[in-house]
Amino acid sequence: MELGIIGLGKMGGNMAERLRRGGHTVVGYDRDPKVSDVSSVEELLERLSAPRAVWVMVPAGGPTRETIHRLGELLSPGDVVIDGGNSHYVDDQKHGAELAEKGIGFVDCGVSGGVWGLQNGYALMVGGSDEDVQRLMPIFETLKPEGEFGFVHSGKIGAGHFVKMVHNGIEYAMMQAFGEGYELIEAADIVTDVPGTFRSWQEGTVIRSWLLDLMNRALAEDPELAEIRGYANDSGEGRWTVQAAVDHAVPLPAITASLFARFSSRQDDSPAMKIVAALRNQFGGHAVESAKGADSPGADVTPPKV
Repeated sequence: MELGIIGLGKMGGNMAERLRRGGHTVVGYDRDPKVSDVSSVEELLERLSAPRAVWVMVPAGGPTRETIHRLGELLSPGDVVIDGGNSHYVDDQKHGAELAEKGIGFVDCGVSGGVWGLQNGYALMVGGSDEDVQRLMPIFETLKPEGEFGFVHSGKIGAGHFVKMVHNGIEYAMMQAFGEGYELIEAADIVTDVPGTFRSWQEGTVIRSWLLDLMNRALAEDPELAEIRGYANDSGEGRWTVQAAVDHAVPLPAITASLFARFSSRQDDSPAMKIVAALRNQFGGHAVESAKGADSPGADVTPPKV
């Protein structure tokens, strides 16, 4: 097939390369002229034969919305747009409706695989009409891992990014569980080989996984994680997962807690925990740490009468 790709960053660039290796013709555009095949979106579209297929691989939110809006003005009836970024499924539904008014197809594709996708393939979760998805199957077949798994036509427009959103929410909770388990084992004086413990779990255990493999790789490079600050950002999909849970009245305690844990990681000195410490001091006379790390002057005061 012929395919245009807008956005040739780490993911987009590797996807373009995997497709070329699979025999497809790929024309890529990026704001960085060093990696771009053409100088403009208009030139990209001129290089493709009708009906055209254009894959958008730019940051979610404003950049994606602007790119899809622009394509809606430039493409023709019968063409199709694929959003392969981490867009909110609600945006997909809006984009699909806007493009449908002009006779342009729309497919949303949640993509997982990261920097390993070029070699191992990408897990693809797709939403859209049967007609549009079937038309793009040669592309999907090349991008996905070899074998039976790694691709699903999840449902109508928005379904691909919805299930990718939930996938990332599950990922949040799994990483949090590994992190908490590591912290507990590391804190126990009786365990003398923490990295070895996690390595031993790579085979024969019920928690063996790619995430565990990656954790062991990180521990091999830095056994005490001394070079890493305990700060974790979030891509937005964890928040969307929790919001969707509220919208559908579905309890997600583990995923929600893992999201809030990331928020906690960004606080050098938690205001909430300051209140907790102050209250413990007030009702029980428990020692509190000063901002400089020493016990506060009032740490040993007599507990107030209650």
